[in-house]
Amino acid sequence: QVQLVESGGGLVQAGGSLRLSCAASGFAFRLYFIGWTRQAPGKERELVAGISASGGSTSNADSVKGRFTISRNNAENTVYLQMNGLKDDDTDVYYCCADRPPETDWGQGTQVTVSS
Repeated sequence: QVQLVESGGGLVQAGGSLRLSCAASGFAFRLYFIGWTRQAPGKERELVAGISASGGSTSNADSVKGRFTISRNNAENTVYLQMNGLKDDDTDVYYCCADRPPETDWGQGTQVTVSS
């Protein structure tokens, strides 16, 4: 059974930092692209950051470039999202996803709230 479990969300002041974690199980984690997405109410889902299977290639949305860093530890089946310089607009539920064609697996999400 595929599972993605996010953690690390919470309430933080603007300008602060959080580190999200996503623990994966039930599939060959090291073989797949993993992403972090967010979707505020009334808005489209946004792929915030993604990382290749080996970890050698990463990508970030323009909205978070220079502030968010994605990384992974394939030995521990975990992907991280280091978020620095948080802004009000970053308030959202953050979801971890595994791209396993033809399927995409999702975690339950973790809430990040940035207060100004």
